[in-house]
Amino acid sequence: MNNVNLKWVYLFALSIIWGSSFILMKKVLIGLTPVQLGSLRILFTGFFLFIVGFNKLKTIKPKDWKWVSVTGVLGTFFPVFFFAYAQTEIDSSIASILNSLVPLNTVIIGFIVFKITSTKRQILGVFIGLLGAVLLIANGASINSNQNYLYTIYIILATVSYATSVNVLKRYLQNMHALTIAVGNFVVIIIPAIVILISSGFFKAEVLASPNLKPALFYLVILSLFGTAVAKVLFNKLVHVATPVFASSVTYLMPIVAIFWGVLDGESLSLLQIIASLVILFGVYLSHRRKS
Repeated sequence: MNNVNLKWVYLFALSIIWGSSFILMKKVLIGLTPVQLGSLRILFTGFFLFIVGFNKLKTIKPKDWKWVSVTGVLGTFFPVFFFAYAQTEIDSSIASILNSLVPLNTVIIGFIVFKITSTKRQILGVFIGLLGAVLLIANGASINSNQNYLYTIYIILATVSYATSVNVLKRYLQNMHALTIAVGNFVVIIIPAIVILISSGFFKAEVLASPNLKPALFYLVILSLFGTAVAKVLFNKLVHVATPVFASSVTYLMPIVAIFWGVLDGESLSLLQIIASLVILFGVYLSHRRKS
């Protein structure tokens, strides 16, 4: 299969996997704290990746470890904690919609940090997308008074982190195997995750005896295997066969999947929130559309 077809296969697969991750995080948080969710997610994912690709580590050149570490910290470590904290206060569907800021931030960071030129259309798309995000947050805060929309800051930080990582991947790790990058990422971040888990109180008797622990761990294993391990490899493959902005446009389709799961779980969206979501997606479309 050629690269043109492959990139669309990866895109749709990632949309389904990552779009389902938000509802899984919501279910995990019933039995675990955000810190426990983030650290255990890293541990479980690292375990899965080490089984299938630990021997790939010997192919990483010493000069590349710096960039492998950067993409591990920015592309996985910080975001898993940011999203976990955000979803203690915000619906999973809203979190997925705000995640659509990743392509916009990819353009911004690509221009500011990596000196990748941007067209007027891309700049317009960034402003439209940011306007949609402001509308979504403002309206959500007014109609969901029981939710603290200041927690959207965590999602925004996660999108900046993701966007920086994808630019680094494309610039410095383009020729490295996708599984190699993923395994290298988790070698770097798994020790800090263990330290954080131990300090979180997870091993206390009352936590281990909680009736919510088993279902939370069940959902967490699914989230770690597919939402992080498999998705991490697929995304690295997507970056290799497509542009950074196309790769980050997986966030176009993720909200559709996430909203579907959210509605099934009793979440709701107002008309203004739906309009704001469409504004964000239109901004994303403009920001990565190529000139004809």
